[in-house]
Amino acid sequence: MAFTVAIDGPAASGKGTISRAVADHFGFAHLDTGLLYRAVGRKVLDGVDPIEAAKALVAEDLQRDDLRTSKVAQAASKVAVIPEVRQALLDFQRAFAMRGGGAVLDGRDIGTVICPEAQVKLFVTASDEVRAERRYLELVARGQDVTREGVLADLQARDKRDRERDAAPMVAADDAVILDTSEMSIDEAVAKAVAVIEARMAAG
Repeated sequence: MAFTVAIDGPAASGKGTISRAVADHFGFAHLDTGLLYRAVGRKVLDGVDPIEAAKALVAEDLQRDDLRTSKVAQAASKVAVIPEVRQALLDFQRAFAMRGGGAVLDGRDIGTVICPEAQVKLFVTASDEVRAERRYLELVARGQDVTREGVLADLQARDKRDRERDAAPMVAADDAVILDTSEMSIDEAVAKAVAVIEARMAAG
């Protein structure tokens, strides 16, 4: 039986880490939908038309080791505002969500557009400063030459694009549980998410 967990939120809020941990805890499949847009963004940087890139996307494209740079993140945010790109990736995501054995999808429009009927919806967030510091440390650990100020500016620009785009803007679903991780450790945030899901399972 399909059981879908939709986890949305802005960049560096912790949603990816929480999603992977939740999927491991329950034995569910996990899809980082942001990787789909990063893969399309990477192809666009390589000179491919964004709509054609989205239509031709294959699973192997998600395995590239150059999808986590800030340059690709900005490209991903830009292609994500194109309705035809979002439509091309819609079926891929919905089919994943309906697989047997449970699925966790994280992104920005999972609970509102991709899986509005998901059994559990979480919207993970944190303050701009906390998210920027997390992303800065992550990028520095990968050897990227970035500044805290630059990372914060990139993050805020991306948030603005994601919130204001016409196609599937980033917003919490009306029935989503808000999880603010600003003052939480990863373990605390994961425990909270697991508790929400277990309560929903128990309620049937």
